[in-house]
Amino acid sequence: MKRLIWGTLLLALAVAVSVPATARADVSIRIALPPPFIFPAPPDVIVMPDTSDVYVVPDIDEDLYFWDGWWWRLWNGRWYRSHYYSRGWRYYNDIPIFYFDVDPGWRGYYRDRDWYGHTWNYDRIPYQRLQRSWKGWKSDRHWERQGTWGVQGYQPRPQPQRQELRQQRQQQYQQRPEVQKQRQPQERSQPQQREQRTQERAQPQQREQTREQKPQERAQPQQRERTREQKPQERAQPQQRERTREQKPKGRGQQDEQTKEQGDAPDKGHSDEKKHRGE
Repeated sequence: MKRLIWGTLLLALAVAVSVPATARADVSIRIALPPPFIFPAPPDVIVMPDTSDVYVVPDIDEDLYFWDGWWWRLWNGRWYRSHYYSRGWRYYNDIPIFYFDVDPGWRGYYRDRDWYGHTWNYDRIPYQRLQRSWKGWKSDRHWERQGTWGVQGYQPRPQPQRQELRQQRQQQYQQRPEVQKQRQPQERSQPQQREQRTQERAQPQQREQTREQKPQERAQPQQRERTREQKPQERAQPQQRERTREQKPKGRGQQDEQTKEQGDAPDKGHSDEKKHRGE
């Protein structure tokens, strides 16, 4: 019997451990990771004009960015990032905020060394120099203030114009087939996620209402018991009133009878006075 019990417990434990492992496996299968980049040596980068310190690797066909200490890539309509330029990619469930500042035609401008009619003397930055200096360049806005990103005689665009360009690029980005393909499963799951969030928000309120109802439910049996005790008393009240009404006439009749008896009784004082006179 003991062996049977221990065997059942071990089987239940094995099932409980295997369920989370299966759930984690499902997540990794749903979101595929991009293949690694193969570089013969650490890549050089250039800084993109009209951006907040966005760097790009210019010598490969796929866009590979460096921004704020991370390497970024767009693959199959999803964004991934890593601390390494060639491996360790992890899914990023959003669009990086720098992306819509990047001009989609930058490869042609890079090839022609021309940025909107201005000579673009871009500086190829070695990997080691980037890792050593990017924080300082970002803090003092080196490329915008001192170097104007290497574009000769160029003035940065005003903020309203940059914001308008960001909105246009965002609309163009949303029209990409690979991006729309990835948005469809997310849009289908959004109503379910909203419903789940609504239920989760309603649970504390339901618990609070249940807590408030419990004292009332506990008080109900006492109230019923009091009501049961009061009902016989309420039923007895009409009978008591009827008895009181019956007793009142009787009391008056007795008083009247006593008064008549007192009136009919002879006055002893007058009788004694008559006897004394006769004598």
